Amino acid sequence: MTTGNADYRDAGLAFPDDFLFGSATASYQIEGAANEDGRGPSIWDTFSHTPGKVWNDDNGDTACDHYHRLESDLDLMVSLGLEAYRFSIAWPRIQPTGRGPANEPGLAFYERLVDGLIARGIRPIATLYHWDLPQALEDEGGWANRATAEAFADYARIVGERLGDRVAVWTTLNEPWCSAYLGYGSGAHAPGLTDGAAALAAVHHLNLAHGLAVAALREVVTNDPGYSITLNLHVIRQSGPTGAEAARRIDGLANRVFLGPLLEGEYPADVIADTAGITDWSFVKPGDADLIAQPIDLLGVNYYSTVTVEMWDGVSPRVRADGHKDMGGTPWPGSEHVEFLLQPGPYTAMGWNIDPSGLEDLLVALHEAYPSLPLMVTENGAAFDDVVTEEADGPAVHDLDRLDYLRRHFTAAHRAMARGVDLRGYQVWSLLDNFEWGYGYSKRFGIVRVDYDTFERLPKDSAKWYAELIHTRAIPR
Repeated sequence: MTTGNADYRDAGLAFPDDFLFGSATASYQIEGAANEDGRGPSIWDTFSHTPGKVWNDDNGDTACDHYHRLESDLDLMVSLGLEAYRFSIAWPRIQPTGRGPANEPGLAFYERLVDGLIARGIRPIATLYHWDLPQALEDEGGWANRATAEAFADYARIVGERLGDRVAVWTTLNEPWCSAYLGYGSGAHAPGLTDGAAALAAVHHLNLAHGLAVAALREVVTNDPGYSITLNLHVIRQSGPTGAEAARRIDGLANRVFLGPLLEGEYPADVIADTAGITDWSFVKPGDADLIAQPIDLLGVNYYSTVTVEMWDGVSPRVRADGHKDMGGTPWPGSEHVEFLLQPGPYTAMGWNIDPSGLEDLLVALHEAYPSLPLMVTENGAAFDDVVTEEADGPAVHDLDRLDYLRRHFTAAHRAMARGVDLRGYQVWSLLDNFEWGYGYSKRFGIVRVDYDTFERLPKDSAKWYAELIHTRAIPR
C-alpha cells in the first residue's frame, strides 16, 4: 500500500547509494556548430530551415553553443554534483553522409566529452541516435528504407571502436516512436512526411537498427557497459464504454509495437491486423525477429504526461489532445477513429498534463511485465515560462513550478522502487534550455537557463534543489 502525500509532494525519501542521478541532453538541441569540422546536414537542419516547420523559423545552427563551450559545461555538471550525463552523438558529425569513413574531428569531439566526464567522475551514457539522421540517408528513403538500419550498424561500430573502452551505458535509439510516427506519419518532426505506411516501415527499421547496433557494439566494445534503448512509452487512461478498445489500439501502436519485437521476439498480431489497410508489413523479413531481440541490460524510460482515450463516434468534432503538434498527418496510423480527450490540469508550458502517478504506474507495469529487466528514467522534466529576476547577488530564476514537478516525479519513482521496481537511476530533462524541436526556442525545459544572446548559463532554483537531492541522496524538505 502506498504511503505518503496523495499529491506526491513528499520529502525526506532516501535513494540507494548506487542510484545514478544525472541529467540529459541531445546533440542537435544543444551543440550548434552545425557547419563546422566536417559535420554534414541532418534532417533537422533541413526541416528547421524550411519555412513554417518550426516556431519563429528557429533552427539549431547555434543552439546552446555547447560544441564550443564543452569544458565550461562539464564544469557546470560538476557544480551540480551530477553522477551521470546522458548525451547523444550526432551521426552526421561522425559520418557526414551516413556512410563511409569516420570524420575525425567529430569523433575527437565526443572523445573529449567522454574523457572530460570521466576525469570529473561523471559516468557517460551515450545515445547513438536522437533524431538527427544524415540528410543523405533520408534522400534515399530514411527510416522507411531498410538500408538505413544497416548503415546505422556501421555507424555504431565506428563509434564503439573509438569510445568502447570508456562509455558506461550505450543507448541505441531515443524514442523511436517519435522518429517513426512524428517524422513520417504526422509531419510534426523531421523529415516532415505524412505517410502512414512509411511510418510503420520506419517503426520496423528502427527496431532493426537497434538490434543490429547492439550486435555491432558487442563486437568492438572492450569494457563491460550496459546496452539499452530508450522508449517514450505512453501511459494510457480509458474513458467510457469504448475506452478499452481505444486503449488497446493506442497501446499497440505506442508501446507494444516496440516492446514486442525488442523483448518478446515478435510483433503483436492485433497491431498488424489494425494496420492491414495501410501496409502488409512485407518489410519484415525472415530472421528479423532474431536480429531485433538482442539481450539488453537496461530499458530507458522517458515520461512526461498521460493520455486518455475513447473511440470517436464519427459525428461530433473529434478531440485530438494527444500532446503533439497538428501538422496535417496522424501519428496513429490505422487508429484515426480514436479520440484523445482533454486531460485535467495543471499543465506545463507544452500543454501536457502533470500526473506523477503515471510515472509510478508505468514503472510498476514494466516491472511486472519484465521483472528481470532493470529500468532507468532517462528523461523526465517540464517546460515552464521562466522569469529572470534581478537580485542583490545577481540574476535568478525561481522556477518553483519545475522544482515542484521534479519533487513529485522523484516521489513517484521512489514509490515505484518501494513496490519492487528495479530502478537504477534518473536523468532529468534537461540540463540546459535548448532548441525544443518544432517549438524552437519558445519552450524552456532546462534546470539551467541559457541566454540565447550571450550563451550565459544560469542555474535555476530547480538545479540547486536537484544538487541538494544528489548530495544528500534524499528528496529535500
